[in-house]
Amino acid sequence: MKVDFLTRSLLYLPAHKEHLVENALKSGADMLALDLEDSCQPIENKQLGRDTILKFLKEGLLEGHKVFPRVNDRESGELLKDVYQLTLPGITGFVYPKCTNGQDIYFIGKLLETIEYEKHIPVGYFKLIPLIETTGAVANINDVCEACPERIIAVGFGAEDYMSDLGGRHNEGGNSIFSARAIIANAAKAHDIVPLDIVHMKVHDLEDLEREMNVARDLGYEGKMLVHPKEIPVCHRIFSPSEEQVEWAEEIVFLSEEARKEGRGVAYLNNKFIGPPMLKMAQDVLKKNELCKRFD
Repeated sequence: MKVDFLTRSLLYLPAHKEHLVENALKSGADMLALDLEDSCQPIENKQLGRDTILKFLKEGLLEGHKVFPRVNDRESGELLKDVYQLTLPGITGFVYPKCTNGQDIYFIGKLLETIEYEKHIPVGYFKLIPLIETTGAVANINDVCEACPERIIAVGFGAEDYMSDLGGRHNEGGNSIFSARAIIANAAKAHDIVPLDIVHMKVHDLEDLEREMNVARDLGYEGKMLVHPKEIPVCHRIFSPSEEQVEWAEEIVFLSEEARKEGRGVAYLNNKFIGPPMLKMAQDVLKKNELCKRFD
């Protein structure tokens, strides 16, 4: 994992609406996506959104938060304004939408590098979260993950745009997006990147949200993109280790260490062999638990 902070929740909100930004800062979300793209309309509101972020930065209100403005894509004519105005200390990085291939990420990575150099900011300071929102992007997911490894910390799956591009149909069980979800999670993990699951569209149905997140967790997702603060407690519970998981992990690590000290090549738990994959899983659980204790 390339980051030393929690990535269980990425909360989206329109950057130009000050009261929503104020509420988001109190929400407890691990990361905030202050949106300058789709929800920042009409186009005049995009500069208002930038100005709002700059105001909160100047007043020190973003301190202690992981802030990722969602910028406009490189075909929009707004991207340079977004990143040049907002590449400032206090901004963690940027969510990049409508990513189609590695060239998109290479482009914004080089743009950020040029601005960092000009502003005397360490190169690589600003991180990236590309959004995978089309069939082409899913097909090119490995290319995307490899394009700017020093910056990409997570990738998010935009299922609504993907389904529109696919021409498919949603169903209750999520079978229509299952393959794409699995492909994105697998590619992200192969590159030590956090996969962030789809936005849950039934905002007020927390039971359905939990069902959806359990599927995502089974697929290897480590967090979820959210559009309402009420979803955060459920999200953090699902993507944090439970007490039972922590106890299991501690026992695995203890037994493995005892076997090593005694010169035994293998350790057992309940008459089952503890192999390297099980030990790694246990170690990952304990690392995540330490992060939760530090930041929650």
